[in-house]
Amino acid sequence: MTAPGVQEWFVREVLPLEAALVQYLQHNWRNRADVEDILQDVYVKVCEAAVKERPQQTKSFVFTTARNTLIDRVRKEQVVPIEAVADLDALNMAADDPGPERAALARDELRRVQAALDRLPPRRRQAVYLRQVEGLSRREIATRMGIGEETVKEYLAEGLFDLAELLFSEPADMRRRP
Repeated sequence: MTAPGVQEWFVREVLPLEAALVQYLQHNWRNRADVEDILQDVYVKVCEAAVKERPQQTKSFVFTTARNTLIDRVRKEQVVPIEAVADLDALNMAADDPGPERAALARDELRRVQAALDRLPPRRRQAVYLRQVEGLSRREIATRMGIGEETVKEYLAEGLFDLAELLFSEPADMRRRP
């Protein structure tokens, strides 16, 4: 990175997208062992482009670069799994303007997640929120909540388990009885 300010721009605007970018890559690439390498490839391409000219919409640029990197890797493998192509086209996270149907589905899903979060015990809810939404480390959460890191670890594990149960388990009347 030789252009002035590119490193600062990268730290300020690109690195905060890392969690979402890793999630995107994991969702769209079947071999999780490759995700770190793909992430580094994306970062290199983003930095090389930023040296020439910084993008105006960083998030869109980063996710478009990630999508194109995945497509290039699929082409290089010369094996095109149907689910990879379908997922990349359907997910298209780089789009800034989702269609009305996608926006409605996202709002419904957000309401579902919020309702599930609201049903968690307060301390678990706070720990999960601080970790998943604000992106704090366990140490930072412990400091903010005034508890030990082990307690944070327990709150997170129990809270995420509870959320998974609330969001993904079958309703009681739909469960099969043994």
